[in-house]
Amino acid sequence: MEIKQRCNWPGEDPLYVNYHDHEWGVPVYDDRALFEKLILDGFQAGLSWITILRKREHFISAFDGFEPGVIASYKSEKIEALMKDPGIIRNHLKIKNTVSSAQAWLNLRESGQGFSDFLWQFVEGKPNHNSWKSMKEVPAKTIQSEAMSKALKAAGFLFCGP
Repeated sequence: MEIKQRCNWPGEDPLYVNYHDHEWGVPVYDDRALFEKLILDGFQAGLSWITILRKREHFISAFDGFEPGVIASYKSEKIEALMKDPGIIRNHLKIKNTVSSAQAWLNLRESGQGFSDFLWQFVEGKPNHNSWKSMKEVPAKTIQSEAMSKALKAAGFLFCGP
């Protein structure tokens, strides 16, 4: 049995440990799953990732499984209902930006490009494997992350900075 090396950042929190061991650093190629990750990352801005993980299941329910086709059609009544939902981060701008990003996701798909292909093009379709020895060595942004952020914004996505 292979023993998985674990970073220090998840600590002892079982939710964080499970995320580290089964999701963090695992390549994802599913368009909808990548959309979910983008949106949750946007909601995380200014907060800790564990805060988002603790609310994730409720986010999935509140945002209709992160189905961009459904979210893109949200009207003001749905946005107001989300603003009253204590199970998510109630930030009006982030909620409205989720709707705009869902519309951008649909536009990208209508142009003939899937979201996964769009994102993975910045690393030639495969994960980068790094060999940093400490978290201090890990850059906050890279040439690829800056290019991806710029392309996402140009395509109409919001809350997607490096």
